[in-house]
Amino acid sequence: MPDALPVELRYALSRPEFALDVELVLPATGITGLFGPSGAGKTTLLRCIAGLERAATARLSVDGELWQGGEAVRPIHERRIGYVFQEPRLFGHLDVRRNLEYGARRSRDSRGSVDFDGVVDLLGLRGLLRRQPVALSGGEAQRVAIGRALLRRPRLVLMDEPLAALDRARKDEILPFLDRLHAELELPIVYVSHNVEEICRLCDHLVVMEAGKVLATGDLQSVLVQAGLPGLGGDEAGSVITGRLAGHDAAYDITRLEYSGGVLQVPGRFDATGSTVRVRIRASDVSLTRERPRQTTILNVVDASIEHIAEQGPMRLLRLRLGDDRLLARITHRSCDELQLREGETVLAQIKAVAIRNTPQH
Repeated sequence: MPDALPVELRYALSRPEFALDVELVLPATGITGLFGPSGAGKTTLLRCIAGLERAATARLSVDGELWQGGEAVRPIHERRIGYVFQEPRLFGHLDVRRNLEYGARRSRDSRGSVDFDGVVDLLGLRGLLRRQPVALSGGEAQRVAIGRALLRRPRLVLMDEPLAALDRARKDEILPFLDRLHAELELPIVYVSHNVEEICRLCDHLVVMEAGKVLATGDLQSVLVQAGLPGLGGDEAGSVITGRLAGHDAAYDITRLEYSGGVLQVPGRFDATGSTVRVRIRASDVSLTRERPRQTTILNVVDASIEHIAEQGPMRLLRLRLGDDRLLARITHRSCDELQLREGETVLAQIKAVAIRNTPQH
């Protein structure tokens, strides 16, 4: 089969206190994160895509099919979109099985890569089919809502902060299932969130919005290392590195991760050797030195070149290159001056803490 074509969209609308003006090309598969502060226009954009919001300018093409634009306006019920809201919105008078079957009945197209049993197994719903919604935890209910959306056999999935209403324990319950969606479904998914950890764990592509406009768009790593983007600076500044698990030291419970710039040592044991994983490294967990330390508790001391130095008040945010990967380091203005750090120089980056944030990538 030929490769799927990207999702192309253009929406503009104006209200008394808000204006949306967005033009994007999104990947045909994988998860695109839509990130930004409250009021940025993330949910409004999703509603435009779904056909729930009228826009003065509107164009939507999915896999080469024009759904909206010019004289073409595909009705909401014919857009083959799976929409997952913040709240599960399950039918209280139906058990889990019938809630899921409702999603399947809403699909007029028998084609698709998912079926009832496939969705049930993908989301771990087999033991919940006879339960009523009132007997489900928040995470379980949201998994059912996702399953119902998938059983519509959508060409595009929209998720509007599906974890926002859940506490930490319920989020931890549902995140592994979202990982599986990422790994196993060949669908474009647009995932709205203002949580950096969720974005870094789940997404391949990232769009950053503010005040109804797109500030940045691109692959996850390239956007994360841009300085000055709202919500991605300060304590939240960081980067992601994807690498291959190369072995585990059982005596010290340390895993070796090979990436383009060398090897990282990560506490804990993860999936089988050879699996691909993603690591999130906070800028505040990276320090710099010009000389290799003789004795240190820091496991990862790696060669890096300074690509860019951004001023942020009393701090400096440095973008470093490690092989084909990028790393951010957040240090004080004083430290930057004392080490006489300059763009283009080579230094040693000391990574104080590394946290694996998600499961194998597809």
